[in-house]
Amino acid sequence: MSQINKESLSVDASCLGNPGKMEYRGIHTGTGKAIFRVGPFEKATNNIGEFLAIVHALALLKKQQLDIPVYSDSTNGMLWVKQKKCKTKLQPVEENKPVFELIRRAETWLQNNTYSNPVLKWDTKNWGEIPADFGRK
Repeated sequence: MSQINKESLSVDASCLGNPGKMEYRGIHTGTGKAIFRVGPFEKATNNIGEFLAIVHALALLKKQQLDIPVYSDSTNGMLWVKQKKCKTKLQPVEENKPVFELIRRAETWLQNNTYSNPVLKWDTKNWGEIPADFGRK
């Protein structure tokens, strides 16, 4: 079993409904300090939030020139970041325009930037819930 790197950011999203009210955040893994929190947004999905949280963390760490890992418990979010594309099937409607603007910005950032921060899968089975979890299960 690998060890948790406490000098890292942990990200997670919460969505009440599907689609529903979505928000996401980043937490310093070791201290539990909130680094960012975005939302809530209407008529979005958890997978969109997970994708946006990872990209937000990567962009913030690059801006701050911090070469630390980002943990996520989302396989889809991590895959979408690797593919540089939010592959949601959700359709844009008036209520979720702000979310689709964030998706566009995140995809543009991924296309135009490189990063050295590893994006690592949080091992929920062995470590428990990710520190950024909203506790709404």
